[in-house]
Amino acid sequence: MQLYSTKHISPDVDLKEAVLKGLPADNGLYMPYSIAPLPQKFWDNLDNYTYTEMAFHIAQHLIGADVPAAELNKIIQSAYDFDAPLVEVGDYNVLELFDGPTLAFKDFGARFMGQLMGYFLRNNDKEVNILVATSGDTGSAVAHGFYNVDGIKVTILYPKGKVSDIQEKQFTTLGANITALEIDGTFDDCQALVKQAFLDKELNERLTLSSANSINIARLIPQSFYYIYAYKQLEDKSLPLYFSVPSGNFGNITAGLFAKIMGLPITKMIASTNANDVFTQYHHSGNFEPKKSVQTISNAMDVGNPSNFARMMDLYKNDLANVQAEIAAYSFNDTQTADCIKKVYEQYNYVLCPHTAVGYLGMEAFVYENDLNPLYINSVILSTAHPVKFGEVVEPIIGNAVEIPERLQSIINGKKQSIPMSADFESFKTWLLTK
Repeated sequence: MQLYSTKHISPDVDLKEAVLKGLPADNGLYMPYSIAPLPQKFWDNLDNYTYTEMAFHIAQHLIGADVPAAELNKIIQSAYDFDAPLVEVGDYNVLELFDGPTLAFKDFGARFMGQLMGYFLRNNDKEVNILVATSGDTGSAVAHGFYNVDGIKVTILYPKGKVSDIQEKQFTTLGANITALEIDGTFDDCQALVKQAFLDKELNERLTLSSANSINIARLIPQSFYYIYAYKQLEDKSLPLYFSVPSGNFGNITAGLFAKIMGLPITKMIASTNANDVFTQYHHSGNFEPKKSVQTISNAMDVGNPSNFARMMDLYKNDLANVQAEIAAYSFNDTQTADCIKKVYEQYNYVLCPHTAVGYLGMEAFVYENDLNPLYINSVILSTAHPVKFGEVVEPIIGNAVEIPERLQSIINGKKQSIPMSADFESFKTWLLTK
């Protein structure tokens, strides 16, 4: 698998180098040279595949000879011991992506990446330092996906006071090879620190750095799997197919575009954002203007400068008309999000997390705007996290407690371990070099 930088300055690399480096030196993002359609045999047999069988075929198709088939199968089997069921909620289908260990969709990417990177580091005497900026779910997924993986140390940067209590506990209670830095700033500040680190000559000479954010291609590859798995679960596959994706850093929707290129018959993607509406503004005006992120109740989407916008623009050759033809865009405020959570709970006895509620609103808006009958389309709303992770937001809205899954109990009772730090790069750099 050959990959290039979206800035087209850094040299091409193979998958191993792209995964271990995370970012090219020119500050672009790695992209595969080609994504071929899956063979017809795959689609003919799709209904007969388990999740892991399906994932193996897709991964092998994308990765090719970079990982031997037997090893790739081990990676897939180890990463996925949980499901992604498609459930009906009113007139729409919700893809529940929260059955993994940290109750968020990012388990699908982080666990695959952890296993893949562990494979690439076999017989490697260099310790890899993974730097991760998180607005909530990425940190917990990466922490658990890389916990006790040999040869890897993980540093998670998160904005102080801007993640839920459960999210924070999930990545600050593990210890071992996982360290959490509590940054006095926003998610964008955390992301900027990570990007600066990758561009710093001294750091890269003294440390082997990599990333597990969605800027790393190894996160996006496995996220394409569950789009196809959602399609597999639909009863009538002949109906037009629409996905509404709660969007922050836009890695999730980019993975869906990969699936479309591989042959998934997506009629339209819907990018659903909160008040951090940079992409929606671009979609309407053609001007991409990053801005400081604002805090919302759907905090994992509080991104004012989405990294994967560069990948999307690369896919569409910076052509706004092509973007508009394949992607719709909507933004919603906290009041609308809360009202959606309340309405869906009262009507269907189903609890949405705030991010999923934004996705639900996006699907509703698209259906209404295009005068569609929801009974005659295949609608899939990606449910990116279990509502219990946002109990302090959700419970007052629905007037009831959200049941805590058993696997969270030990985490909730764990002791927080984090290091307070300013958003100053020199402070961060000094810490990295002396830790």
